[in-house]
Amino acid sequence: MTPGRLLDPALRVATAVTLAVSGYLHARLYADGYRFIHVVGPLFLVQASVSFAVAALLLIGMPPLLSLAAGGVALGALGGFAASRTVGVFGFTEHGLQPAPQALLSLLAEAGTLLLIAVRQAGVARRRRAGRAPRRPPARDRVTLHTPPK
Repeated sequence: MTPGRLLDPALRVATAVTLAVSGYLHARLYADGYRFIHVVGPLFLVQASVSFAVAALLLIGMPPLLSLAAGGVALGALGGFAASRTVGVFGFTEHGLQPAPQALLSLLAEAGTLLLIAVRQAGVARRRRAGRAPRRPPARDRVTLHTPPK
C-alpha cells in the first residue's frame, strides 16, 4: 500500500473529528444559553447537527461532494464567527475570543477542518497527475520541431 493510500483514511477520520468537535462546541453553547438568542440560537443548533451528520458520513467515505460539504460547514461557521464580531448577525454581536475557551477551540477546529481537506485534495491531485501519461505535443508540432533548418 502506498503512503497516499494510508494517509487518506487518517485524513478522513481527522476531518470527521475536527467537524465533530466544532459541532460539539456549538451544541454546548446552544445548551448553555445561546438557545435564547433570537435566530442565532437555532442557527447554532443547525450548525451542530450538520457538523455531526457530515462527520458521521466522513467516517464512511469521502467523495468530492462530501468533502465540499465539510468545507462549506467549516467556512460557514468561520463566516458566522467573523460576522458576529464585526457587523453582527441578526443584531447579535460578540467581542474578541468570547466565550472562552469555546471561541478559540471552535476557530481551531474549523481551521483544522479546512487544512485537512486541503491536504487531502492536494494528495488526490498529485496522485491524478502521477497516474497520467506525460503530455506530448500534437503531431503537427513534433514534425515542425524535428525538421532541419533550411
